[in-house]
Amino acid sequence: MAESVSCFSEYRAVWLIVMFDLPVTTSEGKKNYVRFRNRLLDEGFTMLQFSVYTRFFGSIESAAPHKKKIKKHLPPDGKVKILTITDKQFGKIDNFQGKKTVPNEEKPSQLALF
Repeated sequence: MAESVSCFSEYRAVWLIVMFDLPVTTSEGKKNYVRFRNRLLDEGFTMLQFSVYTRFFGSIESAAPHKKKIKKHLPPDGKVKILTITDKQFGKIDNFQGKKTVPNEEKPSQLALF
C-alpha cells in the first residue's frame, strides 16, 4: 500500500543523511566499505554525493528503525555520521554544479507504508 508524500508536513517529514569516511587501503577495508554502502542501498538510501546517502521518511518515528539498523551494522573502522533534518530544512540546501545553481533532489512521489 502506498500513500502520497504530499500529505506529509514539511516540518514533520524528515531526511536521514548518512555521511561516512571509511578506510579502503586494505582488501578488508574495501569489503567493509562495499558492505556498508550496499546496506544503505538495500535500505532505500540514494547517493547524494560520494559517501553521502539520503532517504526521505514521513516522520521521525518511521525513520527511527532504519537509523537503528544502520547503527547495528556500522563498519569496525572509519567515521560515520547520521544527520536527521526536516524536509523544510532539506529544501533550503543550496546546490551547485561548478558555479551553476542546480535544483535540490526531490522527495519521492510516493512512500511505501509497510
